[in-house]
Amino acid sequence: MYRYDEFDHSFVQARVAEFRDQVDRRLAGEITEDQFRPLRLMNGVYLQLHAYMLRVAIPYGTLSSKQMRMLAHIARTYDKGYGHFTTRQNIQYNWPALSDIPAILADLASVEMHALQTSGNCIRNVTADHFAGAAADEVADPRPYAEILRQWSSVHPEFSYLPRKFKIAVTGAERDRAAIQVHDIGLHLKKNEKGELGFAVWVGGGQGRTPIIAKKIKDFLPEEHLLSYITAVMRVYNLHGRRDNKYKARIKILVHETGTEEFSRQVEAEWNALKDSVLTLPEQDIAAIGAYFAPPALAPRPEGDEVVKLARLDSRSFGEWLDQNVVTHKHPDYAAVTISLKGTGEAPGDASDGQMDAVADIAERYAFDEIRVSHEQNLILPHVARADLKAIYDRLVEIGLATANSNLITDIIACPGLDYCALANARSISVAQDISQRFASLARQKEIGELKLKISGCINACGHHHVGHIGILGVEKKGAELYQVTLGGSGDENASIGEIIGRGFGPDEITDAIEKIVDTYLAHRRDASEKFLDAYRRLGPAPFKEALYASEAKAA
Repeated sequence: MYRYDEFDHSFVQARVAEFRDQVDRRLAGEITEDQFRPLRLMNGVYLQLHAYMLRVAIPYGTLSSKQMRMLAHIARTYDKGYGHFTTRQNIQYNWPALSDIPAILADLASVEMHALQTSGNCIRNVTADHFAGAAADEVADPRPYAEILRQWSSVHPEFSYLPRKFKIAVTGAERDRAAIQVHDIGLHLKKNEKGELGFAVWVGGGQGRTPIIAKKIKDFLPEEHLLSYITAVMRVYNLHGRRDNKYKARIKILVHETGTEEFSRQVEAEWNALKDSVLTLPEQDIAAIGAYFAPPALAPRPEGDEVVKLARLDSRSFGEWLDQNVVTHKHPDYAAVTISLKGTGEAPGDASDGQMDAVADIAERYAFDEIRVSHEQNLILPHVARADLKAIYDRLVEIGLATANSNLITDIIACPGLDYCALANARSISVAQDISQRFASLARQKEIGELKLKISGCINACGHHHVGHIGILGVEKKGAELYQVTLGGSGDENASIGEIIGRGFGPDEITDAIEKIVDTYLAHRRDASEKFLDAYRRLGPAPFKEALYASEAKAA
């Protein structure tokens, strides 16, 4: 895990002091809310429906136990006892008093955290595969490169006032768990035929009002040229990206309207003037950053298989959790654990202060003091001895975080929606709660199999509904909430944008509609091994439309 150097410490402390003065001036009435707005946004402070909201950066989703305890302390001391983990691998607090936010930022700085660039038209928190450094299918850990990008992009003078917000994601495996193709820039860390590390570069992906899958503009970029090439991309965007219309300001629109070939040509021309400059990454610098992310010393624990076998026999629920929430690790005696924040009837992504403290304790004792936040709004213990899995499970049961639903229909991504967000048109949390209660039976969920359901309360798509196998978008129609359904989306290496299936559904209809979709899939799949997404891609929308709208067609 990266540790702040002297510059990091002084820089973050200076920003805290600066913002404290700005808040004092706002509370004293010396500046208006309009004047304060750009200042607070630079520090991750939003004005929501009912209160200010603070978004805290968790770079590439990696946390220590000490940092998690600080997040719990903030929830307990300054908020209503919980935090909301987001699809940007960040955490949001929905109820802080403005007068308390400088103190919160000071507390965060004490554990090497901040809220910089979690808002505004700048390069946002760089995200990565939540199993980075642990995944058995990984070519290399992408987080050192995410950290290099974080350092390079932090208050970058040239890229602090872009046409629109900008998001970068990095993955180090063929299986894309970072959704790189729906980011402004997606980086796939790979090796060439000589065994050298580099990146496939994807540009112009995104969701929101105009969902677009990114285009690959470079198949292999040597690692030493990472910063020079990304700078070239950013310069082309900064020069030509639209500033007259925020709905057309993202790089995806520029790539689409310019054309991939021409955009790539402009980037190459810019890069040719940069690639042998001071932006070239020396091997020793890459190695120095990489050393922070060296895997923990994983001592052999060969007793794990026997311990797990006996525990399975003793506890059916443990076996179900093991099958669903535990994945293979690089080391055969270890595993990576998903801690689901999607309990039945709960708000997806929320964790209480007590739960955060308990997860910190578990990580400190069993997981080498490391926790990850996934873009799917769960927590991850990346390095766990298989021999300790039952002890971890028992502790998770005690704190209400042992739900065995990773990648199942109740593992729902949802934004805060109209319960909190000033931009939202409809509620998201209540819909997620209703659906999770309808499909609460684990036996039924396992019969359905892998199914990613994602909900957004407005077209900004913070709930990633466009890439849900089933996506739900809340809209407003004639003063009422309405929910539009898309099918066939995916954020993995075979990324796709979901298709709108037909008219929307009211709040009292949407859960029934989801059940009809699921029942249609079960009736039409080839066998139990055919996943929902594969079946939809084979069948197309027709049988699902028939199930949802046949009675209306007959009535007409």
